[in-house]
Amino acid sequence: MDFAEILFALFIVVIVIVSLLSNLLVLLCFIHSSEIRRQVPGVFTMNLSFCNILISVVNMPSTLVGIVKHQQPFGDCLCRTLSFLETFLTANSMLTMAALSIDRWIAVVFPLSYSSRMRYRDALVMVCYSWLHSFTFSLIPLLFSWFDYSPIYASCTLHLSKESAQIKFTVFTIVFHSTSFMLSLVILCVTYLKVLKVARFHCKRIDIITMQTLFLLVEIHPSVKQRCIAEQKRRKQRATKKISIFIGSFIICFAPYVITRYVAKGFKLNILQTICRDTRKTRQEKKSKNTITKFFFSPGLFTSQYPANTSLPTFLTSFPSNESVTY
Repeated sequence: MDFAEILFALFIVVIVIVSLLSNLLVLLCFIHSSEIRRQVPGVFTMNLSFCNILISVVNMPSTLVGIVKHQQPFGDCLCRTLSFLETFLTANSMLTMAALSIDRWIAVVFPLSYSSRMRYRDALVMVCYSWLHSFTFSLIPLLFSWFDYSPIYASCTLHLSKESAQIKFTVFTIVFHSTSFMLSLVILCVTYLKVLKVARFHCKRIDIITMQTLFLLVEIHPSVKQRCIAEQKRRKQRATKKISIFIGSFIICFAPYVITRYVAKGFKLNILQTICRDTRKTRQEKKSKNTITKFFFSPGLFTSQYPANTSLPTFLTSFPSNESVTY
């Protein structure tokens, strides 16, 4: 192992430890607190923590072993199982974060009707959909044998070993990541931008009412007024910062996983198109050569251009026939 691989292995170990500790604490809070269990966001938080724990325990250690050994860490059967779990848990985590953002949007934009719009049953339905979506897109590669060890990622993941199914695999990759990552990212951006808009509107109303009340009751010193305005700006910045951190963490965690696969598929497609183009060009050249060869050397070419009762040109009839040649 070189120095870069050692640093990367240590980085994975740190992530595994931090992820395990933080998600286990969240899971313990959910188990021991009946109030959290009764709340709708607790369902999404518990599902997300469960997926993160499984990724930390199952998939990341296998990647670490692949980096250290520079080869497939386990047998084919176990490697396919790990690939299935990686695809399932990753998609499930993305969709769960999207569902959590929808819950927060309803809670902020429709606070008075939140209990009727987002019930516990609705949250369970959304979680079941994320599980069904993830299971379906994980089952397809398993049936087509698209799970294998990838030396590029040093892990068991979505990997095509047979180039004959390159187009199908590319279409599946695009559809899978579009309906998982891109869909979740769009939902996160739309819902949290609406949340930010509503939060700023309410903050502005509260600030206006507060300032008007202070002006009516007491005479405000200019320095106090400046402090109030500065506090308003800090409050708006805090809301923007929290939403930016949530969306940014989603992009930082999942974008490399998706972008590297898009880039790999695009690179392979370019190679495949180049090979197909060269093959087509070679076939056309061979075809043109065969056409020229047939034109000049095929027997009866010139005579076939005339009807039976038509006389041939003089330069053709001047050649002796095979019967008249004596050896």
